[in-house]
Amino acid sequence: MKSAIIPLLASLALASPVTAQTAQETTGPPAPEPSPLHEVIEDYEALALSANPVAQARAEDRAPRRWADVSQTHVSNLAERASLLAQKLEDAEDKTSPEWKILNHLLVGLQIQAEFDTARIPFTGDWGFHAEPFFAAGKLRLRDEQEAGAWIARLNDLPHYFRENAQNMRRGIRTGWTAHSDPLDTVIAHVREQIVDRPEESPLWKPFETLPESMTPQTRTALEAAGHKAVARAIDAYAELLTFLETEYAPEARPEPGIVSLPDGKTYYAAMIRDHTAGAGYSPEEIHALGEEEVARIRSEMESIIEEIGFPGSFKDFLDFLRNDPQFYAKTPEDLMEKAALISKRLDATLPEYFGKLPRLTYGVEPVPASIAPGYTTGRYAGGDPEEGVAGTYLVNTYALDQRPLYELPALSAHEAVPGHHLQIALAQELEDVPRFRREYYATAFGEGWGLYAEKLAGEAGIYQTPYERFGALSMEMWRACRLVADTGLHWYGWSREKAEACFTENSALAPLNIQTEVTRYIGWPGQATAYKIGELKILELRERAKDALGASFDIRAFHDTVLGAGSLPLDALEARIDEWIAARQQPEEPQTEVSAP
Repeated sequence: MKSAIIPLLASLALASPVTAQTAQETTGPPAPEPSPLHEVIEDYEALALSANPVAQARAEDRAPRRWADVSQTHVSNLAERASLLAQKLEDAEDKTSPEWKILNHLLVGLQIQAEFDTARIPFTGDWGFHAEPFFAAGKLRLRDEQEAGAWIARLNDLPHYFRENAQNMRRGIRTGWTAHSDPLDTVIAHVREQIVDRPEESPLWKPFETLPESMTPQTRTALEAAGHKAVARAIDAYAELLTFLETEYAPEARPEPGIVSLPDGKTYYAAMIRDHTAGAGYSPEEIHALGEEEVARIRSEMESIIEEIGFPGSFKDFLDFLRNDPQFYAKTPEDLMEKAALISKRLDATLPEYFGKLPRLTYGVEPVPASIAPGYTTGRYAGGDPEEGVAGTYLVNTYALDQRPLYELPALSAHEAVPGHHLQIALAQELEDVPRFRREYYATAFGEGWGLYAEKLAGEAGIYQTPYERFGALSMEMWRACRLVADTGLHWYGWSREKAEACFTENSALAPLNIQTEVTRYIGWPGQATAYKIGELKILELRERAKDALGASFDIRAFHDTVLGAGSLPLDALEARIDEWIAARQQPEEPQTEVSAP
């Protein structure tokens, strides 16, 4: 396993004391002084390790034994260090480099967390501190006694981790900064599902079922006994958390869905817009207007398909037909999973036509865990780990099959699997000769914009085989356009939940449960939902710019490789990268000097 940080020039600092002349004679010219930007990179990666027990453990070639420190003191300390680094970054050279722009975005994000004390609401609805343990368990394979012991220690740390989050939420109650009741209800349902009668029934027990056969019976027995106690203790921690959420926190949940109703809510939302759409430069008002324009454009294309099909009723009648006709829904969870897997393989086959470089890491297709499926989104990608040999996962929600339309499944698969998130994230994880933070960085507008662009690319590749699937892809795009309208409506203009839902209900074929689940997520995660459309439109704009500039020499494979070839980027850094690529492609080739034969 490679170290998480490679401290360049550290060996020089620890070398035996010799004169500069002797060092030059024995090792060649003295090494150059590290640049200010290089120093910031090293300092940032040290800071990032101190905030991430998993990465820190990996750097030390061991398994993590605890969860993150989310205390107010620790978060404030991180923000202070980030502020000092931001000052050093201002003095660094080349502010146009990807490293500079990414570091600036990351450091600003750490300061925002402390400035607005975001730990007071530590969940978004379908994700949060409560979900981390069972997702970690789902990916974990215990290969030896050391890793099993580390997982036991981590389980024993769970009560402390939950209490620390509860303490932050109590501070939210005191300061009037609490979650809305809808995301909270989803979290409560997830927590309640983790309270089981026997440790063996808990997802947290699953890693113990992976203990190697080569382990001695005595060691296995001892580890299972300790694991049994640790899982039982974790179940008790979930029970304690449930009591806190239901009796202490729920009565204080904010009644209005938008963050605008909280102290400094508008200021916070504007900061979240800047964070999630990094480098785009839109105001909330501009995003809202853009959303309305996109809704009108996509609606026109949808109506053209209805006319092509020859459907006799109104637009609303067609949506009702799609939402209710059994032909559009799988009969069993297995049927839905088989269709998702088949579509994913068809998507795999299109990749060489559109990409010159593909990742080595594979991915699988799995159902969303049953314990969280009712309040979970319709599909999601869970990243793999090339260093640990863990494949990526395209998660498909098989709960409430009458709410999972098959006409949307091809576009969903393109977004979450390939050419969407798996392709994009796995390529970033496999970048070489870049700092670790470059491989792990995720700009929401870049990542989710690429996912939405991948849906459009799937259409160009011929994946949508029927008018209904083409309509489904447009419905998925409408979903993201309505997000611009609904998210800003909720958090900037103070809309009700019902008004936010109307855009989706009236303009898309999304199932009612999906609309409810998604709006709950937007309520709990201000600003994030705006990134999809913003990012997709920027990628399309850059593609058209490249096509116009390069004409017949435009190469779609080279364009895509350039977009993804540096990992995730703020949108202004992506634009600069594509402009440089265009300029390089426009340079005339050097004439070949003909050498005559002797």
